[in-house]
Amino acid sequence: MNDQVTLENEGERIVYIRSVDVSDLPKEVREQAVGLERLYAVHSEDGERLALVKDRELAFILARQNDMEPVTVH
Repeated sequence: MNDQVTLENEGERIVYIRSVDVSDLPKEVREQAVGLERLYAVHSEDGERLALVKDRELAFILARQNDMEPVTVH
């Protein structure tokens, strides 16, 4: 998976991080996540998925690098 991602989330400062089972994702995404069972999604406040990354720490780094405040969703 490509680790270089820029989030486009104009005007919204909070993003939500949650784990996602790879098996629940579309086939095209599963094919890119070979060897992974779980990815981490970054969502806007309205629920739009902004990014998928390979681990939780990377999701938080990505959000902060884009001047957003990450919050974990269970």
